[in-house]
Amino acid sequence: MNSTESHISTFTRLHDSPVTIERNNFKHKSLSDWSLNLHVGCTHGCRFCYCPSVNLQQNNRIKSHGVADPVNDWGSYLLVRPWNEKRFRASLLKAENTPLEQLSHDGNRAIMASTMTDPYQVIRERDLIKQRRMQDIARSTRRRALESIRDHSTLNVRLLTRSPFAREDFEIMKSFGSRLLLGSSIPTLDTKLARFFEPNAPAPKQRLKLLRDAHAAGIHTFAAVAPVYPGTTLEELVTLFKELRACDPVTIFMEPINLRLGIVQKIQSHAKEIGFDVDLTPFETPDQWAPYAISSLRMAETAAREAGVLDRLHLWPDKALGASKIISAQDDPESYRQWLSESWNMISSWPR
Repeated sequence: MNSTESHISTFTRLHDSPVTIERNNFKHKSLSDWSLNLHVGCTHGCRFCYCPSVNLQQNNRIKSHGVADPVNDWGSYLLVRPWNEKRFRASLLKAENTPLEQLSHDGNRAIMASTMTDPYQVIRERDLIKQRRMQDIARSTRRRALESIRDHSTLNVRLLTRSPFAREDFEIMKSFGSRLLLGSSIPTLDTKLARFFEPNAPAPKQRLKLLRDAHAAGIHTFAAVAPVYPGTTLEELVTLFKELRACDPVTIFMEPINLRLGIVQKIQSHAKEIGFDVDLTPFETPDQWAPYAISSLRMAETAAREAGVLDRLHLWPDKALGASKIISAQDDPESYRQWLSESWNMISSWPR
């Protein structure tokens, strides 16, 4: 496989492990207790994505399916996990019967699809027959999983996608009533910025329209303004929050981008190669990143207040912002510490 072909085609195979529901380890996110990852890999190819590094322990297994370099080829391969009724129902029953005291205080007894990939993938294959076959398998598995959760449990579902293809499941989503939330990651409305950081993902305005259409169809929505890219202004965030307000989201999550050093170097190299102007100085050292992150979070509060959605804003401060060195550097350390605590202990709303 050649990773330079990611915009042209997708290296697609069936994974050898069927789809199941797994416990996740979210902290201070208030998203879910479980994950439902329908694929391994993701065709969006977001340059900031943490998933390739998290999947390092799976690299040998991914390579066994023909992927030469699971990290550097991220964005150009997709392993579709097959359906196995017995395995899925067993994992669903285990989740359903988990005592409340063993769950996260902010998980809302929810299953999130997905946390390591997008549940509504764009599959691009030169062989159109293969493309349709893989699309049919992925669609069938996703729908059977959703229908099984709906019919054989009382668990909630949180769907997060960048793809307008989610419309094809609107009827299933509506059948969940208040048990399901559909959300999209919309960190910016700037098409050029989005194309740079998310080269193969659908345009932000398409995602915004998806949420508007979902709201109009009677589906409860949420939004993830995350990760917010460097250079984003207060005015841009106000405009984005106002656009989201029209979708009546239950929650608007917000998180500033936090790039690991290796990723920063790759992004800098690509930006120089194509002549794209992006300021990455906040990510050169932790001391530079902390004030940038705090400023971005505070700016989001101001923007949400101006847009009339402050009551729906749920900030995601990185755990590193709680370091004693950072706290002591604040003008009012105690207020800062309280602000962090309130954000980390916030429980996202769920429709009644």
